[in-house]
Amino acid sequence: SSGINAEYGGDELQGIKKGIVEVADMVIVTKADGNLKTAARLAKTEYSRALRLLRSHSDDSWTPFVMTVSSLSGEGLGEVWEEMCEYKQGKVANGQFLERRRRQRLTWLWGHVQDYLLDTLTCDPHVKELMARLEQNVLSGRVMPGAAAKEILTTFLNR
Repeated sequence: SSGINAEYGGDELQGIKKGIVEVADMVIVTKADGNLKTAARLAKTEYSRALRLLRSHSDDSWTPFVMTVSSLSGEGLGEVWEEMCEYKQGKVANGQFLERRRRQRLTWLWGHVQDYLLDTLTCDPHVKELMARLEQNVLSGRVMPGAAAKEILTTFLNR
């Protein structure tokens, strides 16, 4: 599921819409109240169009949709919760929920590995000094990013 703030609209919305719509199970537009209510309705319309265009050939039994909510008035919150429960029940029933969780665990594993490696690299004093120099060389175009990455890793692994 995804959430989007009603403050995004027009050109800003166009820039992020495709990425969200490609992976969203539902899109919740927040702040659908006060002077942002019109912007929220517009965002809902834009996301609904994008879902129809980009997700029309999905093999999934679930059809993603867009809802608006207001945390100030509570409008839409009950409906969002009901849809989330219905979504989960359907995914549990057809086995997709547990399969997605299995795949997510691998994604989380490699995310943690990347975070740990990057933290370890950036805390190493030899690498830290080298990184500062290489970043400047990459910015100036004297060194290609791939060559700089290889030098950083080689320095780290051979320390």
